Amino acid sequence: MRFVSYSPLSGFVPVRRFVVVLSLAIVTFGFAAGCTSKKKPVTTNPAGQQSAVEDTHKSEVEVTPKTEYTPPKAETVKTDTLPSDLGEITARYLKDVFFEFDKYDLSEESRTTLSTDADFFKKHPSVRFTLEGHCDERGTREYNLSLGEKRANAAKDYLVALGISEDRIRAISYGKERPFDPGHEESAWAKNRRGHFVVTAK
Repeated sequence: MRFVSYSPLSGFVPVRRFVVVLSLAIVTFGFAAGCTSKKKPVTTNPAGQQSAVEDTHKSEVEVTPKTEYTPPKAETVKTDTLPSDLGEITARYLKDVFFEFDKYDLSEESRTTLSTDADFFKKHPSVRFTLEGHCDERGTREYNLSLGEKRANAAKDYLVALGISEDRIRAISYGKERPFDPGHEESAWAKNRRGHFVVTAK
């Protein structure tokens, strides 16, 4: 006795054939479903390996090599070469200061002159000099020697106050014994009331 199955398209078909067809359909469907569920394998770089693709957006920064710092050399202060003749040094670079009659205080003009003289002595620290105090012919010899000494010391003290070492200066008075101008009128007397510089060593 054979069992048959009814199909709307072909009518009745044997059961064995129907079972075979159904089995094939199930196997085919399962194989297709298995293929779609497989994932692509994920590949990773081993630890410590650099990626084959480098970042092309990285900018290269140039590093300037460090150089050892060298401090600037101190400038050497140039000084004038002084003449060999000491008298020429006195005449060329130094100016006398002048005083009023019977006075030994320094006027503003005398202070300005001494400031200029002090600049020269600072520039040439080896120069030594004498400051001579002079007077005009009026008055006694003794009085003028005392007045001349006060005038020389007044100029010396001012130079020391400006920074000139005292041991470079010798103060002396000649009173009225060595007039610059031998005349006997005020124009000559004004020239003789002075503090006079004499360079003694350079």
